[in-house]
Amino acid sequence: MLFGMAWTFKAGASNSIGPHPRTSAIKRLIVVGLLLALLAAAWAAWWHGPAVPVEPVTRQAIVESVVATGRLQAPARIEIGAEVAGTVDRVGVREGEQVVAGQMLLTLVDAEARSALTQALAVQAEAAGRLAQQESLSAPVAQQAELQAQAAWWALQRDHGRVQELVSQGFYSPQRLDEARRALDVAASALTSAQLNAQAHQSQGIEPALARARLAQAQASARIAQARLARLIIRSPVPARVLSRQVEPGAMAQPGRVLLVLAQAGDLHIDVSIDERHLRLLRLGMPASVVADAYPLQPFEARLCQIAPAVDPDRGALTARLCLSGAPPFLKPEMTVSAELVAGRQPSALVLPTPLVRDADQAQPWVLVLRQAHAVKVPVQLGLRGIGYSQITEGLNEADLVIAPTQGVLPGDRVRAGGPRAPAAIVDVPSFVR
Repeated sequence: MLFGMAWTFKAGASNSIGPHPRTSAIKRLIVVGLLLALLAAAWAAWWHGPAVPVEPVTRQAIVESVVATGRLQAPARIEIGAEVAGTVDRVGVREGEQVVAGQMLLTLVDAEARSALTQALAVQAEAAGRLAQQESLSAPVAQQAELQAQAAWWALQRDHGRVQELVSQGFYSPQRLDEARRALDVAASALTSAQLNAQAHQSQGIEPALARARLAQAQASARIAQARLARLIIRSPVPARVLSRQVEPGAMAQPGRVLLVLAQAGDLHIDVSIDERHLRLLRLGMPASVVADAYPLQPFEARLCQIAPAVDPDRGALTARLCLSGAPPFLKPEMTVSAELVAGRQPSALVLPTPLVRDADQAQPWVLVLRQAHAVKVPVQLGLRGIGYSQITEGLNEADLVIAPTQGVLPGDRVRAGGPRAPAAIVDVPSFVR
């Protein structure tokens, strides 16, 4: 109809103002064609489903590791203090100095303790002399006294017999017999006393036992005095290095106050804190790469040699120890380090970005794979887990397209590849219809 109207115009009408009827019809046809193309594209997009971001399964190297921070430690950190209160007389070491076991570190004023020791030693010497006197003089004298009393008693016994015979014959009066009896009784009493005294002075008697007890008591007092004096001389218990010196001569030392801090000599080790989530990856002997914060370009090797038997419930972490063999000379106790414990390594493995794996920490992880324009749920088995990537051991093949987690996409939905790896096509409109 439009073309019929156009042919009814007269020839002079072509000079009138306005678009030519044939040009307007062409533009209308172009617009209609574009609209139909857009409708077709929209229908095709609806038929193929929404565009979703996808990632291909690739083959590359992967390393599963645990990263932790910690500090270098000496075999033992020893805090040295005084057992008794006193004034510091001398400090014999300084920071950084190496000391051997038994070396004097510092001393306290000891004049009173030395006097007490001198007195205790004098009492000990006196007790030892009394015991020696008991063994060399008192015991023999007591034995001789017993023999003398025995002889006197035998003599008076014979005299008493003769007097009794003479009295019976009438040569002596009965009074003389009474005198002989009294003398004999006195001699018997003296003999009993001498026997008891000799028995008391024998090696197993009471007098030697008392002398030995007095000597043991004096020796104990001397040892106590020596121990008190020794506590005023503070020595290094082990070979070590002095980390800090916190006292000077003239200062007052109190029990419980730290005066010196030592680091026991020996191989350094590293104590690191590891989140309990990584406990399944830890095994004794696993290698670790360590870097000190002070020397970031000089990494060194270590190995896991000890795992704490329990998890700290407040931190949700456990402490692990890394042992060093041939530690670099620049390492010092208490330095901060970062360690990467290598749990596994694969030079060529099928890997996928970890965020694309659903239920990765559950018993059955799975992914959505783009297959024949549909989102298909595929169970997978995971191997090593690196930084941002996970190894796929079962369920996928190289170059499979895995759908990233997208709100609203469910297994079975019709979808198509999109996102940054498959950008949507842009329909350009000709300039003359803009």
